[in-house]
Amino acid sequence: MGSNNLQATAFLMKAMIVALCGFWICPALAVGKHAGSTRHYKFNIQMQNVTRLCQSKSIVTVNGKLPGPRIIAREGDRLLIKVVNHVKYNITIHWHGVRQLRSGWADGPAYITQCPIQPGKSFVYNFTVTGQRGTLFWHAHISWLRVTVYGPIVILPKKNVPYPFPQPFKEVPIVFGEWWKADTETIINQATQTGGAPNISDAYTINGLPGPLYNCSAKDTFKLKVKPGKTYLLRLINAVLNDEMFFSIANHSLTVVETDAVYVKPFKTHILLITPGQTTNVLLRAKSKTPNATFLIAARPYATGPAAFDNTTTSGVLEYENNHKPSVSKSNKNKKLPLLKPSLPVFNDTTFAMKFSQKFKVDRHFFFTVGLGVLPCSKNQTCPGPNNTRVAASVNNVSFVLPNTALLQAHFFNQSKGVFTTDFPTNPPFKFNYTGTPPSNIAATTGTKVLVLQDTSFIGAESHPLHLHGFNFFVVGQGFGNFDSTKDPAKFNLVDPAERNTVGVPSGGWVAIRFLADNPGVWFMHCHLEVHTSWGLKMAWVVMDGKKPHQKLPPPPKDLPRC
Repeated sequence: MGSNNLQATAFLMKAMIVALCGFWICPALAVGKHAGSTRHYKFNIQMQNVTRLCQSKSIVTVNGKLPGPRIIAREGDRLLIKVVNHVKYNITIHWHGVRQLRSGWADGPAYITQCPIQPGKSFVYNFTVTGQRGTLFWHAHISWLRVTVYGPIVILPKKNVPYPFPQPFKEVPIVFGEWWKADTETIINQATQTGGAPNISDAYTINGLPGPLYNCSAKDTFKLKVKPGKTYLLRLINAVLNDEMFFSIANHSLTVVETDAVYVKPFKTHILLITPGQTTNVLLRAKSKTPNATFLIAARPYATGPAAFDNTTTSGVLEYENNHKPSVSKSNKNKKLPLLKPSLPVFNDTTFAMKFSQKFKVDRHFFFTVGLGVLPCSKNQTCPGPNNTRVAASVNNVSFVLPNTALLQAHFFNQSKGVFTTDFPTNPPFKFNYTGTPPSNIAATTGTKVLVLQDTSFIGAESHPLHLHGFNFFVVGQGFGNFDSTKDPAKFNLVDPAERNTVGVPSGGWVAIRFLADNPGVWFMHCHLEVHTSWGLKMAWVVMDGKKPHQKLPPPPKDLPRC
């Protein structure tokens, strides 16, 4: 969709190429049963006592579940999800990867498209799933509450429309998460006050369970039981806060068929990499005969930065069901089958990460550097950085500061003065060897500014999973080193590039993306490593209205929360 106005507007990018250099439960209450029906859900935000790693704590949940309830819809369905806040924290919910065409009020990031839902208040998220099918997920989008507030979104094809791959015998969501023994809101608040890095997690989880490789967790293990010869669709979701994850199942290959609710050209792999915010559907074909073994399902982090990280492995168990159940003696019945383990890459295997990302196939130019830097310490505060500074993350040297008024409201009602400015630099403030020795001045500035991201080696090289709200984009190119605006565009894949909503920026490299800005509103773009978002690696795009009715953002709903 587009008009002359859409093409001419400063913030509307008909084609955008972004080069990013990195250092790199509750069942659906469906009203109808056909495509285009309206599905109702109720999310009660409530505290729940949960025990993991032999320690109990009270966590924020949706309907008392971890992970939370599964959203199930068909392409074209309308979703009405009432969120009622029963906890002491402000809350918002983001429907990660949902395009939100002309429904930006329902996108969910706090102070970007809405003010948060305050304690004792509620809000109905109202949106239609348009042109998407596959796996997405929902999560809290304020502070670090998404550590326990998350769950799957399963979007089925329209009725009578088959999958473009063999119909699976069963579909199984597998959601990766993180677990802290301590209270995560306290952790991030302390880190923000001191300017240092937050404490790392104590475990990773699969569907909320750490697995047998952690102390005191043998009973908290995800088990996948399969029948010989059957094909299973595994819906993988990385809801981890701060780490990309390698994933594998011992002695089994996986066929990748979909990423971020977009079908891809199928390809086989024994190991896959999934960044926070990404989803990947894979087909698992069970062996034709019941093997005399069980198989470990394992995931552990891919980490490239200089900071400490949780270098542990979460795991589950793949078990085969017997086709036939002959009588067995007690000795055979009690015999424990051997557990085979997969081989995963080392934690910093950037070569594997790049090769894996290149397997995926499917008008205005900006160049942004993204990375870490420092800011002056707050008054009367001691910070751990050099010369009493604190760590910051930035885009083109600007570390984003959340406003007190939601950006979308300020934009819609023409009240941007004092809320945000539109002078975001479209290029780095000064040029240097972005992936080489960093310059002596690594200081950032702060601001609430609306906007090829070139990552830098400030503090250390690191991978950054960048997520763009409101749009899918095409990954047209990637590489190591500095992006060359003269030579690299000639290598772009403009035939069958991968389509995503979250992309991992290669450590010490760049990635180029392209999208059509056809969705009016204010859209958040940020690193999906929560610690980097907390440090300011975030920004917002304003996409202006077009002339035609279907190119305009409707007014906000009457129950939109107030700040």
